[in-house]
Order: sequence, then C-alpha cells, then structure tokens
Amino acid sequence: MKLIIQIPCYNEEATLGVTLAELPRKIPGIDQVEWLIINDGSLDRTVEVAKDWGVDHIVSFDHNQGLARGFMAGLEACLKAGADIIVNTDADNQYCAADIPKLIQPILRGEAEMVIGARPIFEIKHFSPVKKLLQRLGSWAVRVASSTTVADAPSGFRAFSRNAAMQLNVFNEYTYTLETIIQAGRKGMAVASVPIRTNGYLRPSRLVKSITSYVQRSLFTILRIFITYRPLSFFTIIGAVPLALGLLLGIRWLWLYLFWFEQTGRSHVPSLILSAILILIGFQLWVIGLVADLMSVNRKLLEDIQLRLRRAEIDSHLRKQRKKELL
Repeated sequence: MKLIIQIPCYNEEATLGVTLAELPRKIPGIDQVEWLIINDGSLDRTVEVAKDWGVDHIVSFDHNQGLARGFMAGLEACLKAGADIIVNTDADNQYCAADIPKLIQPILRGEAEMVIGARPIFEIKHFSPVKKLLQRLGSWAVRVASSTTVADAPSGFRAFSRNAAMQLNVFNEYTYTLETIIQAGRKGMAVASVPIRTNGYLRPSRLVKSITSYVQRSLFTILRIFITYRPLSFFTIIGAVPLALGLLLGIRWLWLYLFWFEQTGRSHVPSLILSAILILIGFQLWVIGLVADLMSVNRKLLEDIQLRLRRAEIDSHLRKQRKKELL
C-alpha cells in the first residue's frame, strides 16, 4: 500500500524545510511513503528546497492559480503515481506530522474514505476569540449542509482513500476545505474526524486575509454547494418565505374586504396586488427548484461518467509506468 503526502506551496522557501523535516518516511501498515509538492507559481526557492529534501514528486504551475486548483492538481498527480491513500497538509508546518498515522487509521480500518484532522481550536494561541468562534460556527454550518460529524471543517490536514480522491471535484477557486466535505457528505462517503495536534506559529495565514472576507467567501461556498447538491430543498425553503407572506396578506385582504369594506369603502387593492406578487414569486422559486432538481440528475450521471473515465485514464497511466519499469 502506497501513501503520498501532498503539500500545496506558494513561496514557501522559509517554512517548507521545517515541514518536510517532520514528515515520516515509514508508517505502520503502509508499504511505501512518498512526498509530493504542488508548486503554485512560486517566485522563490521553494522547488530547490523541495529537491534538497528529496521530495519524490513535484507538480508546478507557471503562475499562481490558487489553493483549490493546486489541491486538485495534487490529487490527480498522487493518483497517477499509484497512491492508495493521500494525506494533505500545509507548508507552514501548522499540523503535527506525527499524527499522520492516527489520521489514516479510519481509512486503513475501512471505516472512512475521508478523514479530517480536528485541531484544538480554543487552545491555539494565535487565533483571536472572533476567529475561534467563527471556526466553530463554520464547522456547524458545514455539518448541517453535509450531514456529517466533522468537528473542524476548515482544517487542511486530511486523508483521502483512492476511491474518495477520484470522486472529488472542486469548483470554488478560493479553497477546497469546505466544498470537499459537503460534496463527500452529499455523495454518501464515510467522513470521519480525529483529534490532532498543531505546531508553533511560523507565518500568518495567506488564506484568511481578513475575517470579514473569509466569512463572506465561506458562506458563499456553503450556499453554492448546498444549491448544487440539494436544489429542491433550498428553493423550497426560500420560496416558502414569499409564499407564506403572500398568503397572509391575501387572508388579511379577504378579512378586510368582507368585514370592513361596507363601513370604510376601502378595497385595499395594493395589499391584494402585493399578495399576488409574493405568491407568484414563491411558486416561481419552487418551479426553479424542481427544474434544478431534475438537472441534478444529469449532473450525477455526468459525475459517474467522469469517474469511469478518470479511473480508466489513471489505470492506463499506471499500466504504462509498470511496463516501463519492467523494461
């Protein structure tokens, strides 16, 4: 069984060596451990540092394409390199590499296909009280959207089985952390959390430039994935709001017309018009939800086709590699 540890990197010359020094080369239950870095258009000596430390695989982009694309490129490269398990970690040595054996245990036992390392959020000193609270709230929102029990959704310290890695797609350009959990949960994958430790603070986060921006992007990601995977539920809930308001206004108008029209002479037509508009909006949202739900059937079929093609492509690539090795 082969395990590949992948690290997305962007100008990580100062911290990559520290991270690589902590990574294991031997893990119980694993026959082969390899390292892979994704050089996301780094302008410093990141690649040279990786080579000096004997990194087995290097995936390089000509220019910076963002964490999400780098993550997906790493998964694809790991699969083509024959990985049975893929572990993702950060280049700033935030996560304790000694916990990798613990992280992959649920996969080795066949209990999960994706495992998320849960950090002790309230014990991390460089996290502000606001950030700690938002991390908890964000994880709760992801649990609701994904129907999983993930304790630390933004954690980048995670392990994937070969089957899980083949099924993941990341559409968001900002980050992969929330989207992959929601996607896995909606696909029915077994997702687990294990408590992990963290290391000292080496540099500020490049993903969280400001709390406001991070919250906005995270909420948009959760909302977008929820719409993608549960469109009927989403539009039913959204459509119920104007529909309910419209019905209440309609009942109010009917009551006023029946019992007060003769006394006041007022027909309250604006209320009736507003009621009709709100009811129409509600029904239109329900229809949109129904159409989106029907379209999601096509999405599932396309994902099945993509999975078959991806498996065939990777299997073909591995067969060619084995032939070259034999020759």
